[in-house]
Amino acid sequence: MNPGKNTEPCNAAPSTLAAEPQEYWQAWFDGSALPNPGRIGIGALLLAPDGTRFEKSELAGSGCNNEAELCALCAVLELADGVGATRLQVRGDSDVTIRYVLGPDRTGIVPLRELVTRARTWMTRFEQVQLVWIPRQRNGEADGLSRRALGLPAKPVEAKIVRRRR
Repeated sequence: MNPGKNTEPCNAAPSTLAAEPQEYWQAWFDGSALPNPGRIGIGALLLAPDGTRFEKSELAGSGCNNEAELCALCAVLELADGVGATRLQVRGDSDVTIRYVLGPDRTGIVPLRELVTRARTWMTRFEQVQLVWIPRQRNGEADGLSRRALGLPAKPVEAKIVRRRR
């Protein structure tokens, strides 16, 4: 017998069964600064695997649009932690925010650096977090929540014209 080698047959059942992984919670975030820089409004939307919906729409101080987006990311992570989510798919339309938090991009701007650190710290509280960029038109509900915090109306939904080939 070789020490360090697995000697169990390939078809043997593991001695302990891992718990079935939980489904992912779905989350969206968006931040707005009015003017830029100015007052920050954040929007966070969280959907539980069973369809339960949680929202956050609030003012978050003042700063630039990148600070607003990072504050919104932190808000959705805090919201998810508060309701007991463990696995998240988080979507946002700020490429800068996602590149800063996941790397490799860095910033020398102190307030942004602090928010990036805060977001990364929140992410460690979960078993798994997937952070994904989406186009702005697919982030309408989170955008509406951030605009509502600033007292602005939701942006009108743009009609998409589909042309059929004959």
